[in-house]
Amino acid sequence: MTDVTDALHLTVQHPRPGLAVAAVVGEVDMHTALTLHSEALEIIQRGHPRLVLDLAQVGFCDSAGLSALIRIWHEAQAAGGSLSVAAVPDRLMRMLCMTGVDSLLPVHATAAEAVAAMSVGQSTCADVHGSVTSSSTGAGTAS
Repeated sequence: MTDVTDALHLTVQHPRPGLAVAAVVGEVDMHTALTLHSEALEIIQRGHPRLVLDLAQVGFCDSAGLSALIRIWHEAQAAGGSLSVAAVPDRLMRMLCMTGVDSLLPVHATAAEAVAAMSVGQSTCADVHGSVTSSSTGAGTAS
């Protein structure tokens, strides 16, 4: 029997005006990718178009999760902001590199580095391959 969880949680901090850091906890897959996208979009629409997703607590991310990241990047760009990812798990980092998405999304070793880069207007992608975990609230659950 396979235990599938729809639990994905985002914990959001606002270190500077217009900037949010969302720590993602859980698995980002076909069951939770829509939740990640909708919660990130809500953060952007609430006046925080510069968004850092801290993926240190993400245990798994599939193609649906990758698609959600790309959609979030588009939404942030449309709002005049940007999206960076931090503490990307090895498997997801390989997926970002294989698909070329790492050329779109700035990747940082830590959320603090991503915040510092956004604070000085940098959007350079770092070459990081550290273990990271992420999660977010349950799919279909309203926040």
